[in-house]
Amino acid sequence: MIRLIDIHKHYSQGRNEVTALAGLSLDIPKGEFAVVMGPSGSGKSTLLHLIGGLDRPTQGQVLVDGRIISQMADDDVTLFRRAKIGFVFQFFNLLPTLTALENVMLPLILDGRAGGDSLVRARILLERVDLKERRDHLPEELSGGEMQRLAVARALAFNPPILLADEPTGNLDSKNGEAILTLMRQINREDRCTVVMVTHDREAASYGDRVVHLRDGVIEGGKSQ
Repeated sequence: MIRLIDIHKHYSQGRNEVTALAGLSLDIPKGEFAVVMGPSGSGKSTLLHLIGGLDRPTQGQVLVDGRIISQMADDDVTLFRRAKIGFVFQFFNLLPTLTALENVMLPLILDGRAGGDSLVRARILLERVDLKERRDHLPEELSGGEMQRLAVARALAFNPPILLADEPTGNLDSKNGEAILTLMRQINREDRCTVVMVTHDREAASYGDRVVHLRDGVIEGGKSQ
């Protein structure tokens, strides 16, 4: 499902060159819940952004669902990402002027889906994340846990086979964090959705099938398969 081959990623910082990833190779099979851990600056978020097509490697290949997305044109990557990958971030990234229902409908409408079809899909997803009764509320009227559940519902709008989560419980208390992790595990098992989650929390990591440890841009212990 996901394969990274000899990935290097360098950034320019003023006159200096910063190495985020240094020859990393990783295979994540379909249906796995993989957790990526490591200290700050180890390359965790960079890795997730490369898998999601939000960034490109300096060297190496990124394959997702059999496609080499690191070599695709920008427009093709955008279309591929929309169909194949859902994102959940630490800071929710919800539109504050839209209701919960409208936040989930928006990506579907932007994709050209009919308003009625988008409405039905959004209602189904909100019910799945236990927000049926909060669908007409703005994000500011929701708790942190509710906002993250809403973000998960939006990420599932196109029923993607891959879900990428960057510190999804970072802004939540332990109770709400546990609820989000339970939801993501449920999605992983029921939908056979491949989940890749970045976290610094060992308890959160225990929800995954496998933990990949990064340090200084490489996997500790070598290639992880």
